[in-house]
Amino acid sequence: MAEQERTLMNKLRVEPGGKVRLKDLNPRDKSLFKDEEETKAATAALAKDIDILQDRLYAEGSRALLVILQGTDTSGKDGTIRGVFNATGPLGVSVHAFGPPSRIELQHDYLWRVHEACPRRGTIGIFNRSHYEDVLIGKVRKLAPEKAIEQRYEQINAFEKILAENGTTILKFMLHISKDEQKERLQERLDDPAKHWKFNPSDLEDRQHWDEYQEAYEIMLNRCSTPWAPWHIIPADRKWVRNAAIASIVKATLEEMDPQYPKVSWNPGDFKIE
Repeated sequence: MAEQERTLMNKLRVEPGGKVRLKDLNPRDKSLFKDEEETKAATAALAKDIDILQDRLYAEGSRALLVILQGTDTSGKDGTIRGVFNATGPLGVSVHAFGPPSRIELQHDYLWRVHEACPRRGTIGIFNRSHYEDVLIGKVRKLAPEKAIEQRYEQINAFEKILAENGTTILKFMLHISKDEQKERLQERLDDPAKHWKFNPSDLEDRQHWDEYQEAYEIMLNRCSTPWAPWHIIPADRKWVRNAAIASIVKATLEEMDPQYPKVSWNPGDFKIE
């Protein structure tokens, strides 16, 4: 791993057992990157590197990578997927967007639908929102009893440990934006007819609970950043910084996984194509 990537990961990672205060972290921080245009070009190159590594992962077929994107409304989960994985072949990548649970899903435990969506071996799975909604909106909106919410942190840690011990590397990114930035992005959705479909009046309701959500995120980050599935807090007010940071960490992680093309049992020289 390059020194720059190691520095980036160390700065953004929530150390297991540590304590995070989101108000102490600048969502507009760009200190790890230099020129904006150079960084955007570097991110495009990283996306191509991720594609090559993903091809090796798919061919190897024995492990998986799960990328979890979690953040408030307008934090850029969709934009991250487009910016980081736009060059990756669709055969080996799956994206699952978690919305409100269906009637059938509510008849099971809250992790039932999540386990089913986890990536199969050889692929990269991307969660646009995730099981962490059950300790975020579930906590703020009181969608479950307080005792049940309290139990979920360790349940989630155990669930992710099962995945990790069975060949799935987990990357978790909290997209950290400011309240002012969210205001601008919500206004853009109202002003631009092409973005009206993205606007949901319920987003304004959640915005009224901004401080409560920030507190819920802090609890989640502090209690669910583990050695097998650490959280990374990404400054997301600047889209180019967000994409560059996540692309760098994804590429570095795939390089550490070091997937290899399988060796064949036959000699290519024994065959002649007529």
